[in-house]
Amino acid sequence: MTSAFLPGLVTGLALIVAIGAQNAFILRQGIRRQHVGVVVAICIVSDVVLISLGTAGIGFVIERVPWLLDALRWVGVVYLAVFALMSFRSAFRSQVIDTTADDARSLRGVVLATLAFTWLNPHTYLDAVLILGNLANQHGGQRWIFTAGAILGSVIWFCTLGAGARALSHVLNTPLTWRIVDALVGVVMLFIAVQLALMPPV
Repeated sequence: MTSAFLPGLVTGLALIVAIGAQNAFILRQGIRRQHVGVVVAICIVSDVVLISLGTAGIGFVIERVPWLLDALRWVGVVYLAVFALMSFRSAFRSQVIDTTADDARSLRGVVLATLAFTWLNPHTYLDAVLILGNLANQHGGQRWIFTAGAILGSVIWFCTLGAGARALSHVLNTPLTWRIVDALVGVVMLFIAVQLALMPPV
């Protein structure tokens, strides 16, 4: 009764490992050593909810309410574009980030940004809800075993990415590295914003 677990794990990892706005943000926060655990936890819980909804069959609702994804798409485009501009602006500041400081005042902003990168991206719904949901239901009675594998893939990836970036923060915390990181994050965000803007209606 565990034959669907490995396919779920592999499929979940294949869909989530691709560089995207969410992964770029986790990498950035990990290197900054700022609320990494909170960011990773939000991403994991969000994936658990979305993948489970897809397995439960909520995907048909999204397919029948196309305006919902379109609305999210344009909100996501604006948010990603603004974040990209902020990253490009930061890239011109050649300073070392104080990774020992844990400014509680920034927690709210980090939480909101993580939720935005996760829930305002239509690709999240297409991957987690529609694709994984449909694949899970193809396994019939083992659909929740497939889902468990996909969720484990998310847990493994997010924890590895967050912990890895945090572990390397002392090595990477230089003015040049931050220029490169902020510039790359800006490019990724802008690229995804353009992709979303050009994406045909669902």
